[in-house]
Amino acid sequence: MKRLLICLLLLPLCGTAFAGGKRLKAPEKTVLQMVDPQATPETKALYANLWCIGFRGVMFGHHDYPSYGIGWRGDPDRSDVKDIVGSHPAVYSLDMAGVDERKIELLREAHKRGGISMLVWHQNNPLTEGPGKKYPDGTAWDNTKVVDQILTEGSAMNVKYKARLDDVAEALKKMVDDDGRPIPVIFRPLHEHTQTWNWWGRSATTDREFIAFWRFIVSYLRDTKDVHNVIYAISPQMDAVYGNTRDRLLFRWPGDEWVDFIGMDCYHGLNTEAFTSNLRTLSALSQEKLKPCGVTETGQESFEKADYWTGCILAPLMGQRVSMVVMWRNKYVAGNESDRHFYSVYPGHVSADDFNIMYGRSRSLFSGDLPDMYTMAEHVTVR
Repeated sequence: MKRLLICLLLLPLCGTAFAGGKRLKAPEKTVLQMVDPQATPETKALYANLWCIGFRGVMFGHHDYPSYGIGWRGDPDRSDVKDIVGSHPAVYSLDMAGVDERKIELLREAHKRGGISMLVWHQNNPLTEGPGKKYPDGTAWDNTKVVDQILTEGSAMNVKYKARLDDVAEALKKMVDDDGRPIPVIFRPLHEHTQTWNWWGRSATTDREFIAFWRFIVSYLRDTKDVHNVIYAISPQMDAVYGNTRDRLLFRWPGDEWVDFIGMDCYHGLNTEAFTSNLRTLSALSQEKLKPCGVTETGQESFEKADYWTGCILAPLMGQRVSMVVMWRNKYVAGNESDRHFYSVYPGHVSADDFNIMYGRSRSLFSGDLPDMYTMAEHVTVR
């Protein structure tokens, strides 16, 4: 019934139903420019569809969803979301830090379902990392200044960081489908750079250093390592109502030719005013720059609001052109019920019925609702 409603409601815009691998169509002829002109055909197709799908609805995503959930782990075809509505999230968010063959296989399975994968990167501080450290020393949360050394060609940190990027390139090249074709991924290498908690953020870098660092990562992967299955996403953190929201979204903008996707991490709690304000500006900026956009992280830890999904997530998204909304993880706690680190729904949660209501709305898109995201959309040219 849900897919039939989507087809009937969206037929004037997309021309075809979502289910069954049909193509999306932009409402008008559009030319998009990617960071990587040599991106694979499937990567360019995904990019075009990320642009188009915002006209149709919003894809629901969840971090680490097939790896574990509340009270379980190790079942690759399970997710807390699927346990409730019978369909996986449309977007699989995972961390480049610690990517191994198991996670790559989960990514392949998500791709087989027609879903999208997005990589964040909680990378250790290369200057201070090492054994015997006490958290946060040496981790991504250690904001000891180091980027200036990384950018110094030939320095110890420059050589070490290039080796780290070599490992990233190797992992990205292992992300292939059953026919050996590279699986397109969205990559957020320096997320939440507006914050002070990380070593690439605003307290540990200058404007010039951050922009140069972003370009260094992109050019090394694209030009030196010949990685061509990546959509590069920037994602400032946007938790409150700001005096100039647009300026914050563009904080240390690396340049239009260096960014593919405009994301935002929005931990606004139950403040729908902040979420609505930031979504409105994000959507407008996306249209201005002709770049797809989305909420790359959000959620309220340990929330207990029964109408959270329709009231705090779906309602602010209505009328905005964003491609996705991705919830942070539901931690596997191994029986430690006092550890309530969850950001999304799970069976038995007070919001489960409301989640089902959101799932039934035509604008909320899950894995089973997606068109063929890897075939080029009609009326779109990607260069």
